Amino acid sequence: MGKGFPIWMIEKMFDIKAWAEYVVEWAAKDPYGFLTTVILALTPLFLASAVLSWKLAKMIEAREREQKKKQKRQENIAKAKRTKRD
Repeated sequence: MGKGFPIWMIEKMFDIKAWAEYVVEWAAKDPYGFLTTVILALTPLFLASAVLSWKLAKMIEAREREQKKKQKRQENIAKAKRTKRD
């Protein structure tokens, strides 16, 4: 697993507390840089979420239209059968 990396570096990479302290220190020292980085990192995720939500809304609308068509068709068939019987 740690080929090429010193053991202290591997331990440091997986030390969550040290990483959290580093992030807090970075945010305190350079808040605008930190916020810019966070916004830039999250923007693609927000865009993907918006696109997927839009696609899902379109799929739901299409399914509802299709169900209304089927229901209307069934009603027309039932109406035609009633008319024939009379």
